Amino acid sequence: MSTLPTIPFKRDSLLDVPTEYRDLRQKEGIARVRTQMGHEVWLATGYEEVRKLSVDPRLGRSHPEPEKAARVSSSALTGGPMGALAQSRSTQRDITAERAEHEYMRKLIMKSFTARRMRALSDHVGSLVDERLDHFATLPQPADLHAELAHPLPLLVICELLGVPFEDRESFGGMSGRMGDMLDPGKSQAARNEMTAYMSELIERKRREPAEDLLSDLASELDEVGMIAELAGTVLWAGHETTVKRIDYGVLFLLTNPDQLDLLKADPGLAPAAVEEILRMAFTSVSGMPRYAHEDVEIGDVTIRRGEAVVLLLGVANRDERIYEDPDVFDIRRPQKDPNLSFGHGPRLCVGSNLARVELTAVFSRLFQRFPDLRLAVPMEELPRIKGMIEHGFAELPVVW
Repeated sequence: MSTLPTIPFKRDSLLDVPTEYRDLRQKEGIARVRTQMGHEVWLATGYEEVRKLSVDPRLGRSHPEPEKAARVSSSALTGGPMGALAQSRSTQRDITAERAEHEYMRKLIMKSFTARRMRALSDHVGSLVDERLDHFATLPQPADLHAELAHPLPLLVICELLGVPFEDRESFGGMSGRMGDMLDPGKSQAARNEMTAYMSELIERKRREPAEDLLSDLASELDEVGMIAELAGTVLWAGHETTVKRIDYGVLFLLTNPDQLDLLKADPGLAPAAVEEILRMAFTSVSGMPRYAHEDVEIGDVTIRRGEAVVLLLGVANRDERIYEDPDVFDIRRPQKDPNLSFGHGPRLCVGSNLARVELTAVFSRLFQRFPDLRLAVPMEELPRIKGMIEHGFAELPVVW
């Protein structure tokens, strides 16, 4: 076995990006590394390289021989290839089928995630934030901001958008969390199966009693219940877990940069700019999601051979010193000439990016206006971390005000 650096690299602070990533980028550009599964992959951490590879049609989430594909983790969601392809079909046909299916599904979901619809939703999301903050103000101190705001708010919003009954939200959120397990493939797959079964039953109900929600839209357009259920489960996970983490990270970035927090307190209209900087700085998904070369791909001095995996670390690309001046400095007035890659780029841009921005802006335009003296109840290094999950984050965020 060749000697290669193993990702993900150890993190002393979740607000920082390990320097090993920058060293690899500066030394090798796109580097050959080993994953925690012991598989060799290509690692892209440069801003321009990640942008180019994001739109390269020769890379996909499927693999012609899934059992031979390199994996980055044991996660049933993002650890390896998606769409186990039949051996008898030609590779080119598989590529075409994956691309067509992806484009079709994306168009269906985009109907529910348009910027105009998200703007219309913003007042409602703001009301939900106000309700959570009203509740938070009644709690004894210290109180857990993660449990009372960061976790429930995105869950409420995505459940409403999908059309999940309010009384099911807790079990629904539990399934979502377990799906992101990177270390226990059985636990991750079991949660995904549980989610698919739940969604399948709910979809049949939506077909009998359609409503104004994403599940009803999908049920009216697609015949295959299993496909809808799996897609909806992925939307739930992506729309919930990633936003939860960014609320937590955003609070901590602001608390550890009091000059920036003072700017936001003085002018809550800076919230959208603060959100963009939070998105740029928050390095949450440390293992990335592998994409597989369906034919040889040349980029710079590197050739990614057919069947090989490449991992695009968006959070590291957002700290590329060739693009951003002082990339590790949190600056809510940073010029937005180079948009962050937190939600991907091009045809793989997350369809829920507008929704996430609506939620985050609602939180950060209100939180420190309502609680201007909010501060951590314990030193940041004592905050308990969530371990073994796709998204690195905090299990608790105890605060006083």
